[in-house]
Amino acid sequence: MTTPHGIDPSVPPGGTGCPECDAGGGWWFHLRRCAQCGHIGCCDDSPGKHATAHARDSGHPVIRSFEPGEAWFYDYETSQVYASGPPLAPPESHPADQPTPGPAGRVPADWADRLG
Repeated sequence: MTTPHGIDPSVPPGGTGCPECDAGGGWWFHLRRCAQCGHIGCCDDSPGKHATAHARDSGHPVIRSFEPGEAWFYDYETSQVYASGPPLAPPESHPADQPTPGPAGRVPADWADRLG
């Protein structure tokens, strides 16, 4: 992947978890990072689907996984997945000691049955 529109490599992530889930006392399965503004949102398997909502509402088309050990990107405009892309400002993922799903203490016991 080359650096297309929708990616700003200088912008750091906006936090370590999904702020919309945090505000509502919710939980997430996996996290995604907006490659343009650094917003962290939960994936489409999470109850809130906040990463996709952010892309739709902001017009920012590209996300990157915010999971440790993952470097793939996804472009909502083209529906393409890229195995890698340009380096983004650190950190590249949520803290390794942050559980998945997360955050700790808010994940229901039947979380797997609730995935989207």
